[in-house]
Amino acid sequence: MTKAELIEEIAEKLNESKKSVTPVVEEVFSSIEGALAKGEKCTFVGFGVFEVKDRAAREGRNPQDPSKIVKIPAKKVPVFRPGKALKEKVLKTKKKK
Repeated sequence: MTKAELIEEIAEKLNESKKSVTPVVEEVFSSIEGALAKGEKCTFVGFGVFEVKDRAAREGRNPQDPSKIVKIPAKKVPVFRPGKALKEKVLKTKKKK
């Protein structure tokens, strides 16, 4: 699902125009991005948690020349952990197929 498809689906369910739903969806994403940029955790009960984790520095290999070792610096990465309700819904959907 793309952002445009999400906007369209929400607009249909709420009997609203896409034009009126778009700023709301944009603001939701913007708020999550802003919180993650500050290092805050975004918890949505039943859905999941967006948070920032520290990834340690490590050594990697160049796939074109495995003899060369490359240093990969430490960095912060956004991660998503699904909640229990979301996991259960996905599992139910898979079993029906």
